[in-house]
Amino acid sequence: MKFDVAIVGSGLAGLSVALHLAATRRVVVISKGELKDGASNWAQGGIAAVLDSGDSHQQHIDDTLAAGGGLCDEAATRFIVEHGRLAIDWLIDQGVPFTRDVDAELGFHLTREGGHSQRRIIHAADATGQAVQVTLEERVRHHPNITLLEHHCVVDLIRQRTALGWSCSGLYVQDRQTQVTAIAAHRTVLATGGAGQVYLHTSNPESATGDGIAMAWRAGCRVANMEFIQFHPTCLYHPEARSVLISEALRGEGALLKLPAAQGPLAGQRFMPEHSPSAELAPRDTVARAIDWEMKKHGIAHVDLDISHQPAAFIAEHFPTIMARCAGLGIDITRHPIPVVPAAHYTCGGVVTDLAGRTDLPHLYAVGETAYTGLHGANRLASNSLLECLVLGRAAAFDIERALALGPTQVADVPRWEPAQARPGDDHSDAAVAIGLNRDELRRCMWDYVGIVRSDARLQRAQRRIALLREEVDLFYARLPVSRALLELRNLIDVAALIVTSAQMRRESRGLHFSLDQPGQLPRALPTILSGPQA
Repeated sequence: MKFDVAIVGSGLAGLSVALHLAATRRVVVISKGELKDGASNWAQGGIAAVLDSGDSHQQHIDDTLAAGGGLCDEAATRFIVEHGRLAIDWLIDQGVPFTRDVDAELGFHLTREGGHSQRRIIHAADATGQAVQVTLEERVRHHPNITLLEHHCVVDLIRQRTALGWSCSGLYVQDRQTQVTAIAAHRTVLATGGAGQVYLHTSNPESATGDGIAMAWRAGCRVANMEFIQFHPTCLYHPEARSVLISEALRGEGALLKLPAAQGPLAGQRFMPEHSPSAELAPRDTVARAIDWEMKKHGIAHVDLDISHQPAAFIAEHFPTIMARCAGLGIDITRHPIPVVPAAHYTCGGVVTDLAGRTDLPHLYAVGETAYTGLHGANRLASNSLLECLVLGRAAAFDIERALALGPTQVADVPRWEPAQARPGDDHSDAAVAIGLNRDELRRCMWDYVGIVRSDARLQRAQRRIALLREEVDLFYARLPVSRALLELRNLIDVAALIVTSAQMRRESRGLHFSLDQPGQLPRALPTILSGPQA
């Protein structure tokens, strides 16, 4: 198959690139599941942008830099913040049903979240990601220039040498019938999201296995700041539910973190004021570490998030999705607190790109959570991620359009996929069991040794275990037919190794990376950059 542009991933970043290009280019969007299965659809809080005269670009920039622990790229931050209004206007034009407020300047309600000095989060109740995803998906499905390949798993990128050196000329994809097909494209865009599934507890969907990061790194691209994994401080703790994100917008609207009822005389006692002068509105890394500390200190499995002091009508209007989800599990949040725990939520590092989404490998782009632009630094400011998806998605699309307007019209041929050669005695059923067990082992290893609080010894243990898992998985990949489970495990192992190596290289505690052996901060903040094996 041949296209002008191949986009891997169907979240906000991928769909925005597709829609900006589809007027003039033949585009294919590849999704491991259905288009709605990515993390964008799960986003609750909203999108940060300067939309009120009482706010300013500089205030938004300052808030982002403060949260980023000295590691934000100021030029990238300014570029993304200053293009925020344009991005929001585009979404409004697409028909996204943001929550209205007749008293607001723009006519839409703005809320405030942790780390922000102003109300600047535009949202659609408490299900902003879903509202945006549904709107853009409808437009993508009906666009004649966009081909959708749902339930297709990318095997790897195709690199080819030209007179000018190596470049990306497409990728291999596998359908549900396990058929692997080569897709040739002038430009390839990685918008696969983050890598939350590398941890045992995560707010991310099953598809968040770091595919784009791993593939780009194997193709020779640099990755940066992979040690900075944001743990969302408040995910639902319930035996009958996977970790369900409880938006920090609740804390923005007055929800309080308290010790649970099982603590006897301490039950219902707030603890955040002891950890930060901003209390519940402190940045996510501070809140996550505070909860982790209280859980370990008291030997408890969770803490409580309480918004029951707010009027029931207010809660129902602003948080209908969370209210309904909790009610389905027997928790009435208008009367009782929500049990919460931290969980891996956002990958602040990723594939190094410029402000047009270009990676080190010519013709390969990365956008959204897959990419490292320098915006998030050592800790992502709440609701900046969807903003980055929109601004860099548009920038990448415009750069691709300019390049293709000057380039060849014919898409070059690419080599066919060569399947692995099975050996006599290989037991595919036994390997399938081992793949599942290895994935569980990897995720538990990362949770135990490379979580919210780290140490040199823990990182060394993780490194040894990951190396053993990699040996086994490399053998599977060389001998067995590829499958989604094997491909995801291969990518998770690569990403886990990048996280551990990056954490070992950072000889300090900064932002989301906290080390018991280096609790202090170095005077100069520098990013951690790792080159790919084929660089």
